[in-house]
Amino acid sequence: MNIQKIMNFISNKSYIYIIILFLIIISSVYIFVEFADHLLEEEKFFFDREVRQYVNAVSTGTLDSVFTFITELGSVRFITVCSIMLSTFLFFFYRSRKWRIVYFLVAIIGIGILTKTLKVLFERKRPNILEHYDGTGFSFPSGHSTGSMVFYGFIVYLTIRSHLQLSVKWLFGVLLSILILLIGFSRVYLGVHYASDVIAGHLLGLGWLVSCVLILEYTLWRKK
Repeated sequence: MNIQKIMNFISNKSYIYIIILFLIIISSVYIFVEFADHLLEEEKFFFDREVRQYVNAVSTGTLDSVFTFITELGSVRFITVCSIMLSTFLFFFYRSRKWRIVYFLVAIIGIGILTKTLKVLFERKRPNILEHYDGTGFSFPSGHSTGSMVFYGFIVYLTIRSHLQLSVKWLFGVLLSILILLIGFSRVYLGVHYASDVIAGHLLGLGWLVSCVLILEYTLWRKK
């Protein structure tokens, strides 16, 4: 298939989606690089202090329990178990399951390797070392933020590509997006990450997720 046939095959609506996704990738990478650049220069982020002060002001025993539960939903242990369950579900119940499983595993394993590598590269110390909150090792970027963005974000993608009603797709999308943000905030609330760690983690995870989804969609299109 030559370039002209490809251009004719892709609808105008698809062009808009592709442009938006590329803009998301470029924006996410650019802002992440800006964070990383300031971090390498050992600059202190103003909003890290502001967010920390806000958290200290609103902290309660009830919120401690709530965010302890929420942060576990983004832990390596929890996401690993759920990833195995999701892969099993895709294998038995989803069309075009082979490629969706492959790229889901690429997304999850890849973001784990990328996060670990960047943590070692930047060597940013955590505000607090709290093992019971998975608050060990280096701080930047937040692994809970990158992992939850890719895992729950991929579920949002699968929901969008499913045959569920539009209202159900919106409900899943909104709820899981809120969960991703809450998991990130829980890391700041519990004192094991700076706000900039979480924002950078979400941006990195979003850029990686969109990249994997774009390549997956291209692969499925080629198979058709």
